[in-house]
Amino acid sequence: MIIYNVTVKLTWQIADAWLAWMQRTHIPGVMATGSFTSYQFVKLLDIDEEEGPTYAVQYVANSKAEVDHYINVHAPRLRQDSMDRWGDQFIAFRTLMQVVQ
Repeated sequence: MIIYNVTVKLTWQIADAWLAWMQRTHIPGVMATGSFTSYQFVKLLDIDEEEGPTYAVQYVANSKAEVDHYINVHAPRLRQDSMDRWGDQFIAFRTLMQVVQ
């Protein structure tokens, strides 16, 4: 099992609207690609929130090939939508993890 983690640091100016957009539009759009079987949306705690909150979405895929397909086919459009909506009011970084059992 592979986890595609996206961590996002926001400004307070967009925090409420961004959160609603993630829950209603962006995450459903990512899941509609068929690349992931489930996800978890979390808010990071015990960090400096002076400039804004930090969230992470952990998308679960059955294989790295499915994540690669998402990154190559779907991610450019979805990332551009984020940039068009929120501009420079967020910073995102992505990590790929393998579940060890």
